[in-house]
Amino acid sequence: MASSFPSVPELVAGAVRLFGQVFGGEAPHMAVCAPGRVNLIGEHTDYNQGFVLPMALPLVTVVVGSQTSSPDVTVVTATEDADEPHRVDFSLPGDGSPLPPGSPSWANYVKGVIQHYRAPPVPGFRAVIVSSVPLGGGLSSSASLEVAFYTFLQQLKPDDGDKVSTAVACQKAEHTHAGVPCGIMDQFVSVLGREGHALLIDCRSLEATPVPLADPGLVILITNSNVKHSLSGSEYPMRRSRCEEAASILGKDSLRDATIKDLEEARDRLDDVTYRRARHVIEEIERTIQAAEALKKGAYKEFGELMVESHNSLRDLYEVSCRELDELVSAAMEVKGVFGSRMTGGGFGGCTVTLLQAHAIDRTILHIQHSWTGQRDPRPQLRASQSLCL
Repeated sequence: MASSFPSVPELVAGAVRLFGQVFGGEAPHMAVCAPGRVNLIGEHTDYNQGFVLPMALPLVTVVVGSQTSSPDVTVVTATEDADEPHRVDFSLPGDGSPLPPGSPSWANYVKGVIQHYRAPPVPGFRAVIVSSVPLGGGLSSSASLEVAFYTFLQQLKPDDGDKVSTAVACQKAEHTHAGVPCGIMDQFVSVLGREGHALLIDCRSLEATPVPLADPGLVILITNSNVKHSLSGSEYPMRRSRCEEAASILGKDSLRDATIKDLEEARDRLDDVTYRRARHVIEEIERTIQAAEALKKGAYKEFGELMVESHNSLRDLYEVSCRELDELVSAAMEVKGVFGSRMTGGGFGGCTVTLLQAHAIDRTILHIQHSWTGQRDPRPQLRASQSLCL
């Protein structure tokens, strides 16, 4: 059956215990959390000002902590693969100068959020971070951390509480301090996700339309390939650069404004790789709009077909899938009762998301496990829910 994951109260309790261990029995004064997300369809369209269709998850990042009387900051985080918690100490600039990124790299997400917090100056604090969002799994562990930490800072020194501005500030943190030129999707849905709904996000206007997803006969299965990825390497920025190049050649502000007709007319001015990257984005934006309409109508078969088309495009045109993800998608699609499956997230590893009938969940999980010939150790992790949103 699907693997379990700790609840929010369990995560908070663990974070409080760690806080006491690290800080001499002291108890934190506040606790906050923010969810990861799974993107149902609309991959690599957000930074092209297109549409995406994610949903928030019950996998969350928790931050507990307390304000201090000094400008010093101590942040501690625990991960499953480390015997001891990781710790970073730094001082907040008193003259308003920038807080530069540095080492360790995970702390740059925290520093970026502090830098872009909308009610400076931030007071000193002690904090502990724990998370159930898998790192490098394509479920937005970074945005979950950013939004959780921004929410923590709001408890220390409140800002105006505007949710869209919170998402934008967290996106800026990832750009400037983590070095990832991400779109707005991950931070946006972590802030604005709604229970029982996916969220159709227009990444140009930042308008969000809740799409009901609470059919008791429907299950969404997330399968973690356990292949780690990092979006701060060259592949992700390279794809974004190709898209910007294609838009410029087509005379558009972004690929959001381009059509397949525009692309075909300019094909002789595009190299093959740039053409394929642009084609994926243009078609994926249209697929996402169609998928949202199908979901509203309960047309799950149509939605599933669009998911598979999306995966094939990510594999063949955008080239961000990998053998393990392809294998997981193929295995899921062999089971009766499965509507569709695709890789989710930035790619190069991570997770797949599968839409299926509730009665097919057990046999789908068993079939995927029995079919797995990718990385044998560890085996893929599978999580299923009828109500994934917080």
